[in-house]
Amino acid sequence: MANGRSITGGPEPAVVTALPRAVPGIRVCVRLNLGGCGPYAHIVADVEPPGPGGGLELVSAVPEELLPREHLPALREGLLEGLDGVAAAVLVTGGHYHDVDSCDLGYLIAGRQAGRAALVGAGLLPPGEAETLRWASWPGRPRPRRGRTDRRP
Repeated sequence: MANGRSITGGPEPAVVTALPRAVPGIRVCVRLNLGGCGPYAHIVADVEPPGPGGGLELVSAVPEELLPREHLPALREGLLEGLDGVAAAVLVTGGHYHDVDSCDLGYLIAGRQAGRAALVGAGLLPPGEAETLRWASWPGRPRPRRGRTDRRP
């Protein structure tokens, strides 16, 4: 590669390293029922382009009685996976946990879903990717497609 051109002679594809625009109000509620109990997590977050340092910045404005700090490392790990290398600033504005069912797995899943939702909402993933997000919603989310089997004759 020389002068920003690929071996085939075409221009190099743009490499996105930062979220290009804000995606506010991402809501993720993970409820897995595995025989009466299972991972649970609920977060609401605003995802924005990163600050000058880049990377992932995670700040929680939720009181600890609603979202214990012990789950934030799992949430951060999930966000890193979901954002897939795209830098972003994440402000958790709401959330809830369950005394018995909340665990790191639930918040890991919630982080992944929130990260993917941010990428779809910012236009970095095609709108069809929204259909793979089982527990996430955000303002402007494309409506899920319903098959004809959902309708009664």
